[in-house]
Amino acid sequence: MSDVTVTDQTEQQRYVAHVDGVEAGAAQYELAEDPARIVFTHTAVGDEFEGEGVGSALARTALDDVRAAGERSVVARCSFIAGWI
Repeated sequence: MSDVTVTDQTEQQRYVAHVDGVEAGAAQYELAEDPARIVFTHTAVGDEFEGEGVGSALARTALDDVRAAGERSVVARCSFIAGWI
């Protein structure tokens, strides 16, 4: 497996995964009206990156970031993120 890098693109409200500099997937989120919640709405990984751990890296990084900040609870409308919780 190649090295997966995940970053939070806060302006676009999504975590993005890159593999060798190529965008491989993203986890979309919304900051709820209730300021104590973050809602994960959708996670997608490019077909060519399926089975390479990209989705897992997205979920792990996003949930770890939320936990580390300690300011929000997670609402998982995305079944993939829900599976990680």
